[in-house]
Amino acid sequence: MDLAFVVLVQVLYAVASLVIISAGLAVIFGMMKVINLAHGEFMMLGAYAVIVALKAGVNLWIAMFIVAPIAVGAVGVVLERLVIRRLYGRMVDTMLATWGLSLLLVGIVTSVAGNTTAGVSAPLGSFSIGAYSISGYTLVIIAVAVVLSLAIRFVLTRTQLGLIARGTMQKPDMANALGISPSRVYSVTFAVGAALSGLAGGLLAPLTGVVPTMGAAFVAKAFITVIGGGPAILAGLLGASTLFGSINQLATFATTPVLGEVALLVAAIAMLRLLPQGITGRFFKGSL
Repeated sequence: MDLAFVVLVQVLYAVASLVIISAGLAVIFGMMKVINLAHGEFMMLGAYAVIVALKAGVNLWIAMFIVAPIAVGAVGVVLERLVIRRLYGRMVDTMLATWGLSLLLVGIVTSVAGNTTAGVSAPLGSFSIGAYSISGYTLVIIAVAVVLSLAIRFVLTRTQLGLIARGTMQKPDMANALGISPSRVYSVTFAVGAALSGLAGGLLAPLTGVVPTMGAAFVAKAFITVIGGGPAILAGLLGASTLFGSINQLATFATTPVLGEVALLVAAIAMLRLLPQGITGRFFKGSL
């Protein structure tokens, strides 16, 4: 019974991690159709924002939940206005541009912070269940993923900003005719996606070494999750995260972490072969 509970918690943690890692990309790529290859670097900036804030004496929770998303959201606004704004509707061009931005961000951070690994101690310690130990921070990640999913749904379905953003992404000409500035909506939406990426980086900083190249470890998983989820932003994100996170963690328990990652990739390839439109392209049609 103890082992079953530990396995369940770890599976939920793997699912929650994918939700948090992929939420920002779900907004930028899923809603805006911008292939953001700098997504991992936005997460890296969020992690470094936490490091800098901690050195300045800021509380860890404030650094993760406030400083990181605001700092990366501000960077997103600047990059959207300088680069991305000129490339909407040109997916290959956005891919090349954001790839260049990812290299630029890695180079800037490396020159400023160096290529050494920085660390943040995980808060809350751990607790025991029988012969097994679980980090208290694992439960925080699970709780944040639940709250984040509910918040995304609420914003997109119950607020004027969310409804305007969804409408503008689908019919920018109609939105412009109604007096809504599509460029402003795109800028705000990109900033929100960047802020979510920064939040993810800040939350994962206590769990992984913080280095300028850390984004490469997350960007592939994020794209696999968002593409595997299909056209529905939230339902696709949750469905793909549940599927891939469960497979990854169960395979890790049965074998090794490396084979767990291999199992995730194999599952993604098989799913996209069987469901080329993603999970919500076949199931949950019409969902958010």
